[in-house]
Amino acid sequence: MSSSPALDPDVAEVLNLSQSDLARAQALLDAQPVENIVALVCRAPAHRREELLKLLEHPERAIALLPDAELCFTAKAVGLHDAGWILASATNEQLIASLDLDAWQGLDFDLAKFDTWMDALAHAGDTTLVRITQSMDTELLYLYLLKRLIVDLKPPDSESNDDWQPPVGAQTIDGQFYFAAREEKDDLETILRLSKLLFTEDYWLYFRLMQAVIHELPTENEEFSLRWRQGRLEDLGFPDWETSMSIYGHLKTEERTTLPEEINALDVEAWKLPVWAPPMPLRSDGSEYAIFRAAGLLNEAERSAFFFAFIALANKVAVAEKLPLGDVETLPDCIAKAAEGTSLGFTVLSEAHPASASDLLRRVTLDRLFRIGVNEQRNTKS
Repeated sequence: MSSSPALDPDVAEVLNLSQSDLARAQALLDAQPVENIVALVCRAPAHRREELLKLLEHPERAIALLPDAELCFTAKAVGLHDAGWILASATNEQLIASLDLDAWQGLDFDLAKFDTWMDALAHAGDTTLVRITQSMDTELLYLYLLKRLIVDLKPPDSESNDDWQPPVGAQTIDGQFYFAAREEKDDLETILRLSKLLFTEDYWLYFRLMQAVIHELPTENEEFSLRWRQGRLEDLGFPDWETSMSIYGHLKTEERTTLPEEINALDVEAWKLPVWAPPMPLRSDGSEYAIFRAAGLLNEAERSAFFFAFIALANKVAVAEKLPLGDVETLPDCIAKAAEGTSLGFTVLSEAHPASASDLLRRVTLDRLFRIGVNEQRNTKS
């Protein structure tokens, strides 16, 4: 687990001021451009962000501009059951990303976590619950309902057919579809509320979902749900599991000290990060990791490319090890793992080749350095 960093001085100033002069702290924050407020919130520890947001006269403006994953971290730190006011101000993109990050365990849909998010969205209000449901993949909604409900459709001739009976304890909204909890212990309050809202405001989605639970098989829906989620995760910088696992691939002893053909390892484009840019000590002295000391020798443009390449590597570590992407500790922990592995790989190559530190980084990708480091660690343990 990563150690907690020192509180950002600007964050500490506002929080301390709010204890002695609340009105002044509120005025200080509200006078800032919203972009500065977002930066201040994201630099605060997740568990302190609620304090900052509640100082704002219009917190919804800052909430809607939080990077996608930071919205997820903030809501979870507040406690999803208490975060309805935050979720109500979040964009659909932020909420879908939060579900993609937090409602899955590796490649598997996590029903318990999804349940918690749906309850939180219900607490955010009917408008929020409907708009986010309409933005979700229908395959995901199907899986959610299938695992919670038994649905039966009243036959057209049921008035004259005494053999048909609805499921025991079943409820109906329209007199046609009857549904009951699949497990007696299941609480259907959120599902019942959502069903009533969809019946009123989006009947065709309601009808599609009820029919799907009755007639469709889960296999195809699981496959498509995972596919749509993976596409969105790739947009956030998280490759698929097979690609991510390549950084742990075996290398023969002689391969670990072999330089690749001339390539530009720092030909990396920036992308919109789902997190606030984490601090990374890219300087030639002072860092505990050799890889960061070497990066400090690069020029400004190269350091920027290195930063994005390193975040991409940390994301691969998280995906490969099936770590919880929606947890605020995951990225810092994966940055530390990536720094340890690449530093070891960098040291191995540096000892085998006289090239300068910066030249090695220009020629050897961080993925390759990490893979060398992982193989060296295995060799040491064996």
